[in-house]
Amino acid sequence: MKVIVTGGTGYIGSHTIVDLLNHNFEVVCIDNLSRSKKYALEGIEQITGKKPIFYQIDLCDKEAVSKVFQEHKDAIGIIHFAALKSVPESVEQPLLYYANNINSLVNVLQAIHTYQIPNFVFSSSCSVYGNADTLPVTETTTIQTAESPYAHTKQIGEDIIYNFSKAHPFHQNILLRYFNPVGAHPSALIGEIPLEKPNNLVPYITQTAIGKLQQLTVFGNDYNTRDGSNIRDYIHVCDIAHAHTLALQYLIDKKNATTVEVFNLGTGKGVSVLEAIAAFEKVSNQKLNYIIGPRRAGDVVAVYADKTKASTHLDWHCQYTLEDAMLSAWKWELKMQELF
Repeated sequence: MKVIVTGGTGYIGSHTIVDLLNHNFEVVCIDNLSRSKKYALEGIEQITGKKPIFYQIDLCDKEAVSKVFQEHKDAIGIIHFAALKSVPESVEQPLLYYANNINSLVNVLQAIHTYQIPNFVFSSSCSVYGNADTLPVTETTTIQTAESPYAHTKQIGEDIIYNFSKAHPFHQNILLRYFNPVGAHPSALIGEIPLEKPNNLVPYITQTAIGKLQQLTVFGNDYNTRDGSNIRDYIHVCDIAHAHTLALQYLIDKKNATTVEVFNLGTGKGVSVLEAIAAFEKVSNQKLNYIIGPRRAGDVVAVYADKTKASTHLDWHCQYTLEDAMLSAWKWELKMQELF
């Protein structure tokens, strides 16, 4: 069965392609390479022995999107990752985020409707919850005001899919709200490749440890948490990737009760920034140079998942620990020294 994966050379997209190929799906990968490297395709092939079909196009180009989808209208489903994802950058350049993330989604949805591709899996985010009133967060937790334009684009994206499904119930949709993906493939052949100074915690940690960055800044230690730093739900990227394969199969098998279903993807455990640093120091035997800085605009205080629904409906279970994730991230950082 053929699957189209947008943003497939990106961090989560590339790991998901590996999982799909390992479960005997044929994959068509679309990416404009604006925030990723074509090397990911080489890593995917080295891991799986298979090579996805690749198109370098911008999903904001409606004609280019339509052409690719027409060529692969026999696809059983779409997994849509492609989006800009930096919270700080979205605060500084909100129009860039609205233009890219919304227009690309609309073009993809128009194409799947035109060519009657039945199943759609959307890469959403726990950021849609904002500063949740209660923890852990469930799929029915009230959506609060977005803390950043990036988070707002995910809220808007979900609303668009709900409205799309009402008008076109032929299409079956899953929204995967994942928490904080970390780590790399255990082979150290693919992982996260920050093209500029990273905004996510773990690549910031590994780049500081290896000397690419002089120092790590912890953004605030005065939050109402157990050690004053932000709390997140850090989940291994390979666990996230496998959930996409399971979600797609769930739709193919027609197990969904409604045309749009939502699943949280997290470990169910909140980990503070300082605890994450300690976990990295333990597995890497590196002492990290970090300081405490001011709070960062757009950051929520604490968020972690209730994963019950995904475990029950998708039979999805985390296979990797935080320490596994930190060790794989460190091995990938060391590997990048050879590659780039």
